Amino acid sequence: MASSSHTTAPAQAEAHPARLQHHFVSFDQQFDAAKMGMWLFLVTEVLLFTGMFVAYTVYRVWHPEVFAVGATLLDPWLGGLNTVVLLASSFTVALGVRSIQKGNQKALLINILLTMAGAAIFLVVKYFEYTHKFHLGIFPGEHYNYAEVSVPRIQQFFSIYFVMTGIHGLHVLIGIGLFVWLAFRAARGHFSAQWYTPVELVGLYWHIVDIIWIFLFPLLYLI
Repeated sequence: MASSSHTTAPAQAEAHPARLQHHFVSFDQQFDAAKMGMWLFLVTEVLLFTGMFVAYTVYRVWHPEVFAVGATLLDPWLGGLNTVVLLASSFTVALGVRSIQKGNQKALLINILLTMAGAAIFLVVKYFEYTHKFHLGIFPGEHYNYAEVSVPRIQQFFSIYFVMTGIHGLHVLIGIGLFVWLAFRAARGHFSAQWYTPVELVGLYWHIVDIIWIFLFPLLYLI
């Protein structure tokens, strides 16, 4: 009887897949739990930006002329370029998820690298936007000293602009870090058609980052 119990335990251990945590009965259950956790996290991200959108709305209602003037100091072409870049990166990350669902690890790695490139281009464009404004003296709050446009309360507009785009840019930078991590693992064949949870979760995060920018672009640059 003792030998039977000793042989059964290793057999059960071998039957349990390596990527499946012991407290889940299947990969589907593990994936659903992880996805639910990611959605809860993304809700907190949406709430964070919702607070900033509310501040934007309140100040715009109070001082619409200030926002109209402030928007003229932004470059809609650069904002539009960044919008196209993020939409393209959202497409490539979706292709990456689809590729690993089919078991194509090479296509997954290529699409992760393309998404990283898009995120890097976004930050480079934003860098040139920021440095140009700083050169002119367009700073948030009391540090604003652009003599050619000195509308009262113009500092409010640029405080909101730099806070919202800055926090969004931080999320893009975090996304790059996550894609570097995914690329490192994908290059070593850690993902498969059976297990690709990290790819799916990072993809969800990136879609939210893109969606937030789709709201920021028209509100700040176009309206």
